[in-house]
Amino acid sequence: MAEELARQLMKPSRPVGIAGYGAYVPRFRLPASEVARVWTGGDGALPIKEKAVPGPDEDVATMSIEAARNALSRADLDPTRIRAVWVGSESHPYAVKPTSTLVAEALGIVPHTLAADWQFACKAGTEAMQAAIGLVGSGMADYALAIGMDTAQGRPGDALEYTAGAGGAAYLLGPAEDALAVIEGSYSFVTDTPDFWRRQHAKYPEHGQRFTGEPAYFKHVTGAAQTYMELAGAKPADFDYVVLHQPNLKFPQRAAKLCGFTDAQIKTGLLVGEIGNTYAGCAMIGLSAVLDVAEPGNRILLVSFGSGAGSDAFGLRVTDRVRERQARAPKTRDYIARRTVIDYAVYARLREKLVLK
Repeated sequence: MAEELARQLMKPSRPVGIAGYGAYVPRFRLPASEVARVWTGGDGALPIKEKAVPGPDEDVATMSIEAARNALSRADLDPTRIRAVWVGSESHPYAVKPTSTLVAEALGIVPHTLAADWQFACKAGTEAMQAAIGLVGSGMADYALAIGMDTAQGRPGDALEYTAGAGGAAYLLGPAEDALAVIEGSYSFVTDTPDFWRRQHAKYPEHGQRFTGEPAYFKHVTGAAQTYMELAGAKPADFDYVVLHQPNLKFPQRAAKLCGFTDAQIKTGLLVGEIGNTYAGCAMIGLSAVLDVAEPGNRILLVSFGSGAGSDAFGLRVTDRVRERQARAPKTRDYIARRTVIDYAVYARLREKLVLK
């Protein structure tokens, strides 16, 4: 009986959907070939083309504010109606001081709101999204803002340095009757699988090399996706778009095939090759790219992954409101197209890899 209850699809008492969404990607790009030039003499295959790098005046707070402003523009909502601001990230700018209060203050949401920072590696953003769905779905609030954003770091010369990018997205959750996409249900799949970690005071994360694929990424992403479909009575062909967490190009493509999805279903939200793995913002920004082009009636499956380990799966159905709201703010691909290429020396300065004192 307990197993049967645990495997039920999660649905709120009140139908909930996405009222507005917005993405942000910083301008600077570091080619993967530039990392290889410095550390391997240019030898070896490259996991991505290039990654986004934050500027000297950008961090998770500033980028979250930009993405959230886009979400508010699409929803055309008075900020004072938002009762929760939740920011999920692995790279909050302060060890002790919340990012969420900075975002809420900048957007004019304070003081009558709840604010909190979330952490669960790369699924911190979708974890905040799950909580926002629950808050709105219970009737405790009409609108809640969930953000996934990161300025990821990788140890110099490590495999992560090729892919650790920056960016993310913000989602304003509200009543389904005001939504551009309705949440049909969700499901979470979690085990204690330590494939990736960073100890307190450590500057760079550690990872389990190939262990990060099996039994971490593939077990959780495919487990969440397949169980969600089973519980929802859906099959792979029922979805127009699929967004999977993307630490590199190979993992989501393989996971999609294991679940029965096609390349056409995942290609729109597969951004890692152009901006890198944005960690807590990874699945969130993939979804924003899909919503930028989605049509009414489209169905979307979103599956995140967080090292530690766990996955959240969401089923969404796009409504007629999507067309008018897509044009109210810059699209995800607008930010991706706005790019300035830098070399490794500039990257090292921007990311404070050179310690001068």
